[in-house]
Amino acid sequence: SGTSESIIRAIDWSASQNARVINLSIAGPDDPFVRREVAAAYRKGIVIVAAAGNAGPSSPPLYPAAYPEAIAVTAVDSKNQLYQNANRGMHICIAARGVDVIVASAHGAYTHGSGTSYAAATVSGAIALILQNRPRATPEDIRKALQDAAIALSAQRKSDEFGFGLVNVTAATVLVEGKP
Repeated sequence: SGTSESIIRAIDWSASQNARVINLSIAGPDDPFVRREVAAAYRKGIVIVAAAGNAGPSSPPLYPAAYPEAIAVTAVDSKNQLYQNANRGMHICIAARGVDVIVASAHGAYTHGSGTSYAAATVSGAIALILQNRPRATPEDIRKALQDAAIALSAQRKSDEFGFGLVNVTAATVLVEGKP
């Protein structure tokens, strides 16, 4: 969480440090200043990953996940069932494990947690691996590879629950590496 100013400063600082992927595990109303900064980072070639939000199925789309530049990530459990508190919407791009996962907590301990932020961290890590092997991949290349490589979790090609499906890092890496 943070103010618009602190979020903008964090994105700007990350861009100035040549970050290739930025994880925005925050969710709230549309903010024109954050929207502008997300768009600017995207234009610089930075992949923007955002947690879909944990406000539940009846929530309106939350931001920055609903910005067109963001790869909106939802959470599933070990049986690929959607996290009950996950936001829905056609802006959802991809799903990843984010329910009852082991997470670090205070003072070097670990606990179990659930939420779209945990899933977004997984997707951010997957993107970092792809970029390590293909540093010239654009945000569009990454999005397309994630979408094309996803393991379908619904009957439709894209759903408002799972997006294109479960992230498939290996297949996405192969798709990006296969590009000239």
